Amino acid sequence: MKNSIYILVFLILISCGGSKNLIEKDASFSEKSYVAKESGEVIPSDYIFPKKESFKVLSWNVEHFVDSFDDPYIDSKRENSPDSLMNNKVANLVTALKKIDADVVVLQEFESAKFLRSIADENLQNMGYVYFADVPSHGWYMNVVVMSKFPLGIIYGYGNVTTPLLEYKNEEGQLETQNTLNTRMWSIEVYPSSDYNFLLTGVHLKAGRGERNIAMRKGQINFLKQQYKRFLKEDKNKNILVVGDFNSVQGSEEINLFLNEKVKREKFIDPLPETVMTHTSDDPKRRLDYILMNTNMYKEYKENSAEVPQLFVPKKMREISDHLPVTTTFIIK
Repeated sequence: MKNSIYILVFLILISCGGSKNLIEKDASFSEKSYVAKESGEVIPSDYIFPKKESFKVLSWNVEHFVDSFDDPYIDSKRENSPDSLMNNKVANLVTALKKIDADVVVLQEFESAKFLRSIADENLQNMGYVYFADVPSHGWYMNVVVMSKFPLGIIYGYGNVTTPLLEYKNEEGQLETQNTLNTRMWSIEVYPSSDYNFLLTGVHLKAGRGERNIAMRKGQINFLKQQYKRFLKEDKNKNILVVGDFNSVQGSEEINLFLNEKVKREKFIDPLPETVMTHTSDDPKRRLDYILMNTNMYKEYKENSAEVPQLFVPKKMREISDHLPVTTTFIIK
């Protein structure tokens, strides 16, 4: 019986060209089937890039924008029992998004990309918003979300990162770190055309005045700058855009970490006029919201396009949020 089995196996191997040839054939097949491409992004097979010469980006802190459902894993009165005015906020936001008609929208203090997708599906059906992303916190409801008409690529979530309170020691003379707020920072690849893309970072940095809060923001920014060094090392021509609520006024230590960088391609530019303020929305007296671009991406910036759009009267703007929106436009090259 054993001899019969051995003979059968021997005949099978011979018919396959021998075990060595069989292995070589499998190896050859693998090499042909699993080739690593130069670029890792994936564009949907049926996607047709719009024939546009430019695209607009919107950033807006929309202040405690929550859906009508209670997330059992988040213990917050505002999230558990949404304000009765939320329906008005949603309606006003929809009107504002239609007026602005941005191609890429980044919202801060927004509960989730799922909520934003449902709003778009119900109210913005013909505007072309197809792609949504976020990196939500496990324990809080104020997140940073993105909605785009263009395909989105890899998202880099920083929620697990611990950042230092830069150049700060507590009363006991000890250094401090934090990792509870870094879910409110992420970077994602955006593809406005087949041969033009950029890295978008959405932020909602630590709020509050005082040395400790400033040190916390500086730690967050310092981490982002280290990330950008990595991206620029990989591609010295990388286009980088940072948008959101920085909770930092013009000329502050935090903003200057971006603007005063000595390495040219790591330096960021603030295109908004110094006279433009964003907080509070009904009586703006300071700037907390920014759209910053590195010198690579500044080459595509449409001159004088950065602005705070005037949408509603001050009272109605305040009903939506305590922040004003910021927009800017880029030429696709």
